[in-house]
Parts: sequence; C-alpha cells; structure tokens
Amino acid sequence: MSAEQTTRMSSGRGFIAALDQSGGSTPKALRLYGIPDDQYSTEAEMFDLVHAMRTRIITNPAFTSDKILGTILFEQTVDREIAGRPSAEYVWQERGILPILKVDKGLEPPETGVQLMKPIPDLDATLRHALDKGVFGTKMRSVIREDNEAGIDAIVAQQFDIAGRIAAAGLVPIIEPEVDIHCPGKPDAEEMMLRAITQHLGLWPADRPLMFKLTIPSVDDFFAELIAHPKVVRVVALSGGYSRDEACERLARNHGLIASFSRALTEGLSVHQTDDEFTAALAASIDQIYQASMT
Repeated sequence: MSAEQTTRMSSGRGFIAALDQSGGSTPKALRLYGIPDDQYSTEAEMFDLVHAMRTRIITNPAFTSDKILGTILFEQTVDREIAGRPSAEYVWQERGILPILKVDKGLEPPETGVQLMKPIPDLDATLRHALDKGVFGTKMRSVIREDNEAGIDAIVAQQFDIAGRIAAAGLVPIIEPEVDIHCPGKPDAEEMMLRAITQHLGLWPADRPLMFKLTIPSVDDFFAELIAHPKVVRVVALSGGYSRDEACERLARNHGLIASFSRALTEGLSVHQTDDEFTAALAASIDQIYQASMT
C-alpha cells in the first residue's frame, strides 16, 4: 500500500470488480459462464477454468482503470500469472487497477442469526505474502441473516479484530458484514450494524485506513455518515443477489456509495462468446455499473 494507491482508492472515479469466487461459489460462477459441472472432474481443473475466465476479463480492453479502481482476487489468482506476469503485478502495473486479496476461509454455520467467519489459519503469513506480491488491501465476508443484536455485535467485533491485524501488517482491510437481502428485519439489522460499526470506528487508529463493503441499504443514503467518516477510505456495495439492473438502480440512489459487484458484473458473459461479443457484453456491464457508482 502506497500513498498514491490510497489516494486513488479514496478519491478516484470508478468501482471495484469482485473476481474472488472461491471453492464454494466457483461452480455456480462457471455454470453462469456456460461451463457445466461435467466439464471438469477435479478441483484443480475447476480452478484452471475459473482462472481462464478471470484472465479473459482482466486482460480485456474494456477492463480499464478509467472505470475500475480495484479488483478483488482469490488467493489462488494472486499465486498465478496473467499474461506472463504475477497476477497482482499485472493488475496494478499493466492496468492501473488496485489488487485486493480475499482472505476469509468461508462461513461458520448460522448461530444467533448470523454467520461468523471461520478461523483464518496462517493469516500473518498470508498478509506477508500479499505484501510481497504487491497487494493493496484485503476483503473478508461474514453474513447477517436476522436482526439479532447480539449476533450482529459479534460479527462486527470479529471483523474489526481481524482488520486490526491486517492494517498493522500494512494493508487496507475491507470489512464486509453482509446483510442478507432476504433478512426479514433488514432495515433494523442495518441500524444495529451501523451502530456497532460506529462504536468500533471511534476506537480505530486514525492513521490506519480501512474500507467497508456493505449490502445496498433499505433506506437510501443510510450510510452517508460512514461514507464521509475521516477514517474511512471508501464504502462499497455488494450486489447481494439482485440482478445487475436492480442492483444498479438501487445503488444509484445512494450518493457516494460505489459498487463492488461480482455476479452482477459477470452477468451475461459466456465462454461461448466471440472476443468481440465478450468485449461488448463486458463493456456494457462495466459502463452500467460505473454510471450507477457515480451518483
């Protein structure tokens, strides 16, 4: 992380492309891309296919720093190459896009209305490796299923605890306590979550930048104070299961909130498209998400 990179993330125009599908979400991503489960038989083959998909996106002429500030990468992606160069190095030096590493290892079973993150073994070694690879920041996800204050407090506390270790290592943590879009008490859950975040932010060191990735709120501009908070580099939004059209329509109503879409970004892309068809589809997706992020 450099001052130049932090400034770009805090004040640059654009959004974050989330290309960090992991073992659990990769089969679905490949199916949506036109590759059925019977096209591979091992996990290694599956990850080869998804790396080819990510490479096709990242090297595409539509995937540029004009509209994309950063991209979230899976750990295996960071350890592989794109166009003959280490992936994070290629993303930053060739494309001018900030590389961000997904560090969580998935979710615990639901308890008290939430899913905490599983333990992250060897986190310190992972962070050192990320720094060596030129990574800017990290992302970690947990999920809020119900408006349960005790569960939500536990989620936020866990996120901030791990974020402290990440920031101390010299990376910018992205805290992601996702509120499920089907949560029956979603507005109340968001109020509880924001209250807990605000309390932890009061204790957060001013010299350690951090970010948030949150579900698009039920109440427009609900995160306005968090977006304006002097300790917060950026607040970004996940698409959360909405279609790209609906996610963009909702996002556009929230001023200063930018996208960090995954499935909504790749919606409409197919392994069977020609290069020209693929570029046209990706460019249309990027432009739509960019425009929604610029309100």
